[in-house]
Amino acid sequence: MDVGSIGRGEAGTVRIGIFSSLASGFLADLLRAYAAANPTIRPDLIEGGPSGHIAAIQRHHLDVAFLTGEPIADGCDLAHLWNERVFVVLPNDDDLSRNREISWTDLRGRHFIVSETDPGPEIHDYLVKHLADLGHHPNVERCRVGRDNLMNLVALGQGLTLTSEATIAARFPSVVYRPLSEEILPFCAIWSPHNDNPALRRLLSLARTMSRRSNAVTVPGLIANSATSSLS
Repeated sequence: MDVGSIGRGEAGTVRIGIFSSLASGFLADLLRAYAAANPTIRPDLIEGGPSGHIAAIQRHHLDVAFLTGEPIADGCDLAHLWNERVFVVLPNDDDLSRNREISWTDLRGRHFIVSETDPGPEIHDYLVKHLADLGHHPNVERCRVGRDNLMNLVALGQGLTLTSEATIAARFPSVVYRPLSEEILPFCAIWSPHNDNPALRRLLSLARTMSRRSNAVTVPGLIANSATSSLS
């Protein structure tokens, strides 16, 4: 392989930590566009949770991670790129399936199920925080299954769960998705400013361009740190 092409970011590998579904949405579109524009660069995708991805970036074991919210990561740069709506996953015969949109008050007293693996722990914390704000301690069961089987458990009436907008392109028998009223989930890219991989810079530049084109809604209180300008 030509060393010069690697130095120019025209070849090589970019290691990408993902926490979101690739079924649809901004991240899927970004990776598709990046692969088309850079056919000699191999995207190495690694699934995992925020803490593991951030540690890997700090140790330069990952080039970039796409995570929810605005994680705190010493020595890392961060940029908000896109937003997704939050959806309730429920059986198609549930009374709430008749609603076009579901509110938090509709969910009081309901039983929820989450996976023990990512993103289950984050969904658990999200449920506890929002339902506790209504003065109700939610009933959340952790299940030792992956996402697909979790959806099948929902279909069997074992409980409700939450998911992000990108995942709803994947359909499961007897399961429906309904948007959770006024809940928007911000997503960001996080990387080390000391990472000198040119393929990473190409990915960040494309991500910034696509983010501008998508006219992503600004989420109040979400402020990218001062190093966001290094996307360019």
